[in-house]
Amino acid sequence: MSRRFTVTATAALLALAIACSRQSATPVSPSGSGAQGADAAADGSTLKVTAPGVVSPTNDAQQTDVPTLTASAATAKFGATLPGALAYRFQVNDASGNLVQDSGPVGSLAWRPSAQLAFKARHTWRVRAEFGGDAGPWSAPASFISSEGGYIRGSEVFDPLYNGSSVGQAVGPVTFTAEGARLETNAAYVRYAIPVTISSGEFAVEIKGLRGNAPGDKSKVFGMMQGNPDSNDYITNPYRVDVQYRGTSGFPPNSITYRVLYGSADDTSVRYEPTTDQRMISVKSLDPNTWYYWRYTWGKQVRVTVNEGGPGGRLIYDITRNANNGSYNPQPHYAFIGVPTGRSGGESASIPGTIYRNVWISTRPKP
Repeated sequence: MSRRFTVTATAALLALAIACSRQSATPVSPSGSGAQGADAAADGSTLKVTAPGVVSPTNDAQQTDVPTLTASAATAKFGATLPGALAYRFQVNDASGNLVQDSGPVGSLAWRPSAQLAFKARHTWRVRAEFGGDAGPWSAPASFISSEGGYIRGSEVFDPLYNGSSVGQAVGPVTFTAEGARLETNAAYVRYAIPVTISSGEFAVEIKGLRGNAPGDKSKVFGMMQGNPDSNDYITNPYRVDVQYRGTSGFPPNSITYRVLYGSADDTSVRYEPTTDQRMISVKSLDPNTWYYWRYTWGKQVRVTVNEGGPGGRLIYDITRNANNGSYNPQPHYAFIGVPTGRSGGESASIPGTIYRNVWISTRPKP
């Protein structure tokens, strides 16, 4: 009997010790020393900070392009202190409340969605602060109306091209894909008749499919001119603009360059282009799988820039020339992605296989 009692008593004491050790692992109350805590509030948040404020866009504001969502910072609450630099998570929903895109944690109070938004549709968005594995409360929802999808309006053109159509006129074999408009041959291009002449402005576009050591001579990426190309030769036009990525027959091959005429095809005092030395150091072996953001501006100066990877990417080309003589005054004003085939032939026209999206031509910078 005594042995049985001893075993039973030992087991009871062991169970009590285990129970006590488990209870001691649970804190009596949550720590209030920082903005980070494991206890969830009624809204599900575990980070002791306020909800960020929504700044823009709000109140169903109509957008002309993909908006940049902007918020104000979250702050610590309940006397806590911030544990460190906060990250922010943005979410965009469609008109039915379905999630379109989650940003993941970003170290900024501004974020631009990369997902394709339905055109001319109401979207809502919200934002919250995060730190480590903890998250603060969501902001109140804000709303905007997405871009109408493209337009030609006075002195401004916007053409997404990845929505299966163009506000311009496709000439030759042009294929519309989910990525954008692909020019299948050097005779293909898209033209835009601009109702109001732009004497000083910007032409910007994202392009994929450009490759080093491709066939061609003074191959054209995009351009502008005076008059309808059906009845006017592009190469001899007095208001010709051509932005080039030269092929293997060009001098030198794979160079980025341009030529701009301010009223005459013969008067060199109104011709603006990089010097030979500038062209020689502008040889770039472009990757056909990479998007490049090309931007041309004109007025009292002409300038071409190219960014690798998109508008915010690494700058790989930037050449500016003063344009003190003449003025850019084509009437009527036409612009192109790719270019018409002029008297120089197909080797100096469009570049086959290039894909274009988000064309912007305006007196103002692209939003």
